[in-house]
Amino acid sequence: MALSVSLVIVLGALVYGLYRYAGLRAWHAVVCTLFGFYLASTSLAPQIRQGVRSFAHFLSGIKI
Repeated sequence: MALSVSLVIVLGALVYGLYRYAGLRAWHAVVCTLFGFYLASTSLAPQIRQGVRSFAHFLSGIKI
C-alpha cells in the first residue's frame, strides 16, 4: 500500500515537534520561514526543488 503525504504536512509536523520538545522559539520559526521565502526567489530555487523531488522519489522507492 502506497502512502502519499504532502511535504508541507511533514515539515509542519517537524516544526511542531521542534517547538514542543526541542525548545524552538516562535521567532526562530518565523526567521526560517522568511529565509525560505527569500531563498525561493533566488536562482537556486530550481536546483533546490529538483533536489527535494529526487530525494522524495528516492524515499518512495524504498521498500519496507
